[in-house]
Amino acid sequence: MISVEDWALIRRLVADGVPQRQVARDLGIGRSTVERALASDRPPRYERPAVATAFTPFEPLVRQLLTEHPDMPATVIAERVGWDASITWFRDNVRRLRPDYRPVDPADRLVWLPGDAAQCDLWFPPRKIPLEDGTRTLLPVLVITCAHSRFMLGRMIPTRSTADLLLGMWELLQQLGRVPRRLIWDNETGIGRGKRHAEGVGAFTGTLATTLVRLKPYDPESKGVVERRNGFFETSFMPGRTFESPADFDAQLTDWLAIANARTVRTIKARPRDRLEADRAAMLPLPPAPPALGWVNRVRLGRDYYVRVDSSDYSVDPALIGRFVDVHADLATVEVRHDGRLVAAHDRVWARGQTITDPAHVTAAKVLRDQFQRPATGPGPDPHDGLGRDLADYDRAFGLIDDALDGALNVAVDGGADGEVA
Repeated sequence: MISVEDWALIRRLVADGVPQRQVARDLGIGRSTVERALASDRPPRYERPAVATAFTPFEPLVRQLLTEHPDMPATVIAERVGWDASITWFRDNVRRLRPDYRPVDPADRLVWLPGDAAQCDLWFPPRKIPLEDGTRTLLPVLVITCAHSRFMLGRMIPTRSTADLLLGMWELLQQLGRVPRRLIWDNETGIGRGKRHAEGVGAFTGTLATTLVRLKPYDPESKGVVERRNGFFETSFMPGRTFESPADFDAQLTDWLAIANARTVRTIKARPRDRLEADRAAMLPLPPAPPALGWVNRVRLGRDYYVRVDSSDYSVDPALIGRFVDVHADLATVEVRHDGRLVAAHDRVWARGQTITDPAHVTAAKVLRDQFQRPATGPGPDPHDGLGRDLADYDRAFGLIDDALDGALNVAVDGGADGEVA
């Protein structure tokens, strides 16, 4: 077989008018080789003829399994068909066959118009954050990226519950100062599953007059803008940093985002902060009244005078025991009210299973407990108010006193009462 260079030279010489016989003589090849080079429209390529291998008898069984289960791992296929030779070579052959059975999922290139959409996601920094009780845990960070400008916002939240997700979104939208026309989420449990949004999400988006779009499963490309930012955070923000608390994390992230939003993004060839104004101009204004958000509950205060928010308990004025109180919590505070009057206020703790007590509530509970255990002693019954009873009545009823003595006792009692008999 001739080389690609000879193939090209033969075609050029013949095109220049050199006879084929002379080309064959000058290059030292046969005339039939020259003819085949002129007849071929592709450069010559060595192709090894197909021969039977050890995998050949197993190929029909492998194809049958791939027809029913296109994503079955190669190791499982090897076990099912009884393969006991090199697993690496078996994987190579399965990898060659698998595209014939796996459905194709093309990804379109999306164009994001100004103000049209913001992509939302949860990023879990690979570092545990210290909490109030001294423990450390991985906490989620709510991230919003404006799709047109690539402007990024983020803050840490205590849980993935719906209440905290909506509180975090509202805080970031307030920082943005406008509302994108679409908020794009994946199938986060706190946002919704299946065909329905989580409770409270519809009211939130209705107040903002925006639309929340939840992507179908297996569609990460439609949220690729914010997904790539998560990797950017881990490679550019996290290295070399330590954090003392969630508040310290938010402070460092905010400072870093100011720098990151001033960097040129390769895909848009511009800095996010330079395109932000055009993005915001096409967005919706913030609602005139803030949406009703947070942890909200109405409970009857029990004898232990504590209410629960998330997984922690907070004390309340014990004077409200037995009455209904309204509990409201956001990302930073917990407030309890009775008939609109504030009866307890605490900083919200992010650690799990904590008990938060106001010393004034303990003091008030001690006073109330002492009053309950030592009730005030009142005056005895008045014998002349018609409610008292003379003990002599019982003696007469059982015949323990005669009439003469009874009369004498009556005189003595009456006289003593009137002050006439000594």
